[in-house]
Amino acid sequence: MTKIDRTPDRADFQHITDWVFDLDNTLYPHHVNLFAQIDKNMTAYVAALLQMEREEARKLQKQYYLEHGTTLQGLMIHHGIDPNDFLEKAHAIDYTALTPQPELGEAIKALPGRKFIFTNGSVKHAEMTAEALGILEHFDDIFDIVAADYVPKPAQATYDKFTALKRVETTKAAMFEDLPRNLTVPKALGMQTVLLVPRNLEETVVEWWEKTSGEEDHIDFVTDDLAAFLRRIIGLGKITG
Repeated sequence: MTKIDRTPDRADFQHITDWVFDLDNTLYPHHVNLFAQIDKNMTAYVAALLQMEREEARKLQKQYYLEHGTTLQGLMIHHGIDPNDFLEKAHAIDYTALTPQPELGEAIKALPGRKFIFTNGSVKHAEMTAEALGILEHFDDIFDIVAADYVPKPAQATYDKFTALKRVETTKAAMFEDLPRNLTVPKALGMQTVLLVPRNLEETVVEWWEKTSGEEDHIDFVTDDLAAFLRRIIGLGKITG
């Protein structure tokens, strides 16, 4: 049963030596809605590539996302696109919606062991995002969709490649994600799993595949505040002000 009814104990994470974080809607709150810009760019890319109207392009974009894990993977499989061109255009966004998060940075810095960003986006996008949040310097490395040979989470092979390349001992690792399906493999590998959900979940517009019933066995904890969650498990106390 997902532990959403109590505060996490330090003991739950005392064995963790590798901390793995998804990027979008995980290292920053869902309500920031930075991904909306990327989503719009992807729709525009599909529309231009296939000479479609926007609504038709968006429908196909979401179909590819659901069937292949990312729109990019679907476009590569069905249309043979240049992935680097797609990533460059998809991530041509304004990062000023993000502001420095010193409390989050302090918490990540205090985590014992290594810290990774593991994203279906690009290294450049991860760096720009983390830099805007003021937390980039606290991470040891970034594993992106290029390093994954463009095979996105939740594919088993991608987690296997990440853990092998970074020499992650999965039983001593924790994974933080905003999509429930992306935590299934990490849990099976022995990781501690934490799902990030939007604040005021019922009032926030989210796609149906982003929702969780709170009963998924592969999710150990659920939180809507990453900084506060991390501060609790490392004993930094509550954030005030």
